[in-house]
Amino acid sequence: MSEQGGTPGTDGTTTGAPGGGTAALAGLAAYTELAAFGLLASRSVDAPDLVTRQALAAAAGGVLDRQRRLLAVAADRGLDAAEAMAPFDGVLADFDARTTPGSWQEGLLKGVVGHGVAQDLCRELAVGLPSDEADALRAAVRQEDADDPATTVLAEAAAADGVLASRLALWGRRVVGEALGLVPTLLAAHPALAGLAEAARSRAAADGGTDRAGEPAGRRAGADRSADVQAWLMARLTAQHTRRMDRMRLAA
Repeated sequence: MSEQGGTPGTDGTTTGAPGGGTAALAGLAAYTELAAFGLLASRSVDAPDLVTRQALAAAAGGVLDRQRRLLAVAADRGLDAAEAMAPFDGVLADFDARTTPGSWQEGLLKGVVGHGVAQDLCRELAVGLPSDEADALRAAVRQEDADDPATTVLAEAAAADGVLASRLALWGRRVVGEALGLVPTLLAAHPALAGLAEAARSRAAADGGTDRAGEPAGRRAGADRSADVQAWLMARLTAQHTRRMDRMRLAA
């Protein structure tokens, strides 16, 4: 994977790339929504009952609606759908190869966890956008929904079967490990996204006045700064995953 053009600026944009950080983030979010649609649609086809099939099919339709809004953000910055998503094509291939589910429930949980981490990442990176760029993208990226059909199905299954709940909890840990492992690779391959991560971390540090090491915000530099940004981001994503698993009554 490679990012097209430019280097990250201090505001999370990428000089020399159409639309900068906003277009890159819209492309990533749209691509992950496309992947989520495929998973929900496939799980709908072989769902164990009609009610679940319909609920997951409706959820898949909602995913496409969000993707259209994200692609509209990219279009406003001069990119069509293929151009926006192309830099991320195949980014999930290794994740998919390492997380082959052994049951229908494991397949659904893979989607909930993997898609959840992707959405959390996009929301965190959006904090690094300039305020006048962020609103449309934040509106298009779905906020966490405790009543999400897939989450509800898994929570009910876990409540009804303790053995299944234990197995799914273990599976969730494996899936989130693989999902989180993609984040450093993604940021390294796409400087625009790395720029957004650093801008988001800087804003969080400015709110608190110090960074994670207790030094004044912005004082650290180079490899130390990059490591701090990555550690901060991974901690945020891990905490959000834990809350998601709690909602499904599964131990993170």
